[in-house]
Amino acid sequence: MSGVAREEVNPVSSATFAPLENSTFRPIWIATQVSSLGWLIQMVAISWLMATISTSDVMVALVQASTTLPTFLLSIIAGALADNYSRRNLMFAGWCVIASSSTMLTVLAGLGIFNPWMVLAFSCLAGVGAAFTDPAWHASVGDILRKRDVPAAVTLISVGYNAVRSIGPALGGVVVASFGPLTAFAVATLTYLMLLWTIGRCKWQVRPSPLPSEPLTTAIHDGARFTALSSEIKAAIARGALFGLTSISILALLPLVARDQLGGGPVVYGILMAGFGTGALFAGICNNILRRRLSQERLTTLSCIACAACCLSLAFTPSVAVAAIALALGGAGWVVTWTGLDVSVQLASPRWVVGRTLSIYYALSSGGIAAGSWLWGTVAESYSLSSALELSGGALLLVAGTGFLLPIRQWKDSDQAPLGFETPQVALDLKPRSGPIVAKIEYSIPEANVEAFLEQMRERRRVQSGVGARHWNLQRDLQQPSRWTETFRTPTWMDYLRLNHRLTAADKELDQRLLALHLGELPPRTTLAIERPTGAGRKRDQSMRFFFRR
Repeated sequence: MSGVAREEVNPVSSATFAPLENSTFRPIWIATQVSSLGWLIQMVAISWLMATISTSDVMVALVQASTTLPTFLLSIIAGALADNYSRRNLMFAGWCVIASSSTMLTVLAGLGIFNPWMVLAFSCLAGVGAAFTDPAWHASVGDILRKRDVPAAVTLISVGYNAVRSIGPALGGVVVASFGPLTAFAVATLTYLMLLWTIGRCKWQVRPSPLPSEPLTTAIHDGARFTALSSEIKAAIARGALFGLTSISILALLPLVARDQLGGGPVVYGILMAGFGTGALFAGICNNILRRRLSQERLTTLSCIACAACCLSLAFTPSVAVAAIALALGGAGWVVTWTGLDVSVQLASPRWVVGRTLSIYYALSSGGIAAGSWLWGTVAESYSLSSALELSGGALLLVAGTGFLLPIRQWKDSDQAPLGFETPQVALDLKPRSGPIVAKIEYSIPEANVEAFLEQMRERRRVQSGVGARHWNLQRDLQQPSRWTETFRTPTWMDYLRLNHRLTAADKELDQRLLALHLGELPPRTTLAIERPTGAGRKRDQSMRFFFRR
């Protein structure tokens, strides 16, 4: 099977199920839902097993942290790998790790060897695999599908997972109660093997880069720099981390709610999780309708309020039915928030860096989830379960108000496709590592256009710095005030080529606006130079080498 992403002018499709028409996306999506079912069954088994073999509330809450902490620690590396190597192979390797973890849990369950730290260790190993699969899978969506179908695809991924969530935990509870953890772990392992087989069969084409892969450390640095310079991505990441920190109390403390507050067992826990998944499923199906009627910021704010209401309801209700209804509300808020933030990051990221921006987003969001799992578990153990839920509900209301400081912008109609770039002809025989390279672009700007020019140059600095420019500056000629010179450096010739290959069609619009302000028939003149040390510098270097030889 093969699929090729195609670009269209309209970046957002209104059809929720349009991505399923793609012959590559569809089987992987279906297999992912089956493996998600296995994952949920496994998590129910681990959570309930921990609740039965440990008397510590913190250990129970740490089950959630054990699967999210690896994402916090490893996602940035995974994102750099996803942007430089085969995303399909990275997905395959990650699911192999998850399958290995589940296999080991199956073996241990068969032998009857369990202790809390061992369970957390293999849960953490599964989280390591997930840390590598998630950025690769989500970044691959833009490779497999047209850009306009990406929001619908992200929604489908979330809807599919939450559809499975509506039955998976209940099914997991029945399996654990009827057959024990051994069967639950074995079923999960089989679902992972099915997904591995599907990934092995499905292949998709990715537009090859004319340049070699970046070194891992450089790729991580460039991804972090681009993220730091994008206000849209930073806002989504900050909101995701805060939402994860506060809302994870719902899932982290749910085994305790089922066991202590409602006096139930694994079946009750499964019913509560099914309520959460049902709400998430309904919200996912209605997500496109909601998005057309409300801004993303308004949806995120309302979702935080919904999760806060869920926490406060769980803190006081003794009824399984009321708790399930409250969890449906919380599940709806959960999926709307995460889907919106995920798509915001994807649409704000060019293809060359999307794996890294997503991984940073996942890392910090997962860090918030891991920290929240520990925090609310500690509060529940030190004070009471209801106190932890009440405090997290209040914190969610505060997070809902962060939109005034960190607004989520509406998804923009911007083309992040690469422009293409022809290597300039130079007189010197440059090697990829030759450098540093100095680029100068001269503009002729009449006095009437200076203010508008400076405004565009502020955006220009952000764009150029984001794709790799160093020491960017703007100079005005003292003798000819209409002459302005934009200057930046790159460490090597390869870095200069990489910078230009990263520019997108959206960045081209900025060039056109600058050209409209430029005076003269000829376009702004670009000159390239290579820095060379002076003779005095060589002498200093030689003296230093001599000094160290001694």
